Amino acid sequence: MAVIEAFFLPGSQGARFAIYHPPAAGVAERGGVLYVPPFAEEMNKARRMVALQARRLAVAGFGVLIPDLYGCGDSAGDFAEARWEIWRDDLSRCRDWLLGRGHHRLVLWGLRLGALLAAELAGDSTTQRLLLWQPVLDGERFLHQFLRLRLTADRLKGGDETMARLQEVLAAGQTLEVSGYELSPELATAMKQARLQVPPAGGWVDWFELVNAVNRPLLPASQRTVDEWRTSGVTIHPRTLVGEAFWATQEIATAPDLLAATVAALVAER
Repeated sequence: MAVIEAFFLPGSQGARFAIYHPPAAGVAERGGVLYVPPFAEEMNKARRMVALQARRLAVAGFGVLIPDLYGCGDSAGDFAEARWEIWRDDLSRCRDWLLGRGHHRLVLWGLRLGALLAAELAGDSTTQRLLLWQPVLDGERFLHQFLRLRLTADRLKGGDETMARLQEVLAAGQTLEVSGYELSPELATAMKQARLQVPPAGGWVDWFELVNAVNRPLLPASQRTVDEWRTSGVTIHPRTLVGEAFWATQEIATAPDLLAATVAALVAER
């Protein structure tokens, strides 16, 4: 039976809950993987898929750390208190924890909005590899999509809220409730400013996107980013796989092909 460690990691403001999947016994250690979760309810919808992937990576020889960031899950703080810079600090501490466990080859694994944080952290660390699942490219566009959840709910109740009005509320320093999550103006501002940052030259990136039909290409915006990164000297391997958008489905879903392809990518020789 796989050994899983659940513990609290000290943070700048309270403790962070984390789960660690150590490399399987008798398997050569391949490195450490730090998971960077997506935003709000996407994090919860993805938990099943992430746990399955972590177990497979552990069997392949990776040590995988899955944290709940500040204000999320079982970690300290409320979501309304969450801040981008605190999340960055959380991830830096998690990275140091993995290094302290002897994992000197690190992979940052970012899902959706977590890809933006992972790419930021890769720019100021010894991270050797980025693993990106369905990365968000533009934090401002993602924020607008998140706020539309509130607009949709308001329309169903006969309301007349607008995107401009929601932006005014945030600009006035007020918190907004969106689908059960209290979004602070500070976090909203940081999200608006966030863009997927190009890794340092010489970096290695595995980029996965799920599509609804075989041989569908990357989204055009994703392909432009991939091309720009290659021009900047980054080695990048983009792939599309057929599978459900498990972070957004009504019921909990998985994408088996993504699980297998991710392990195959990380164990391949560079």
